[in-house]
Amino acid sequence: MPTGIIGWLLIGLVAGALGKLLMPGRDPGGIIVTILLGIAGALLAFYLTPLLGLDVRDSTWQAYAAATAGSVVLLALYRMVMVRRT
Repeated sequence: MPTGIIGWLLIGLVAGALGKLLMPGRDPGGIIVTILLGIAGALLAFYLTPLLGLDVRDSTWQAYAAATAGSVVLLALYRMVMVRRT
């Protein structure tokens, strides 16, 4: 069960890898950017899920699912922005 920001950062590392598995292909930034997007997605899930009325902080699997969903969303947005820039 994640406790605080440090726990969500660690979950974000795993969520970045899971996000990469769910969205294979070439990323403009490579694996490091993907992991950083996973961390950002986990922090996004940490702050947004209570606003949506979801309490994922009590369950580890729900926290991983929310962090992975946040990672996939950010990775998709990142790909759309980077493709348009090039």
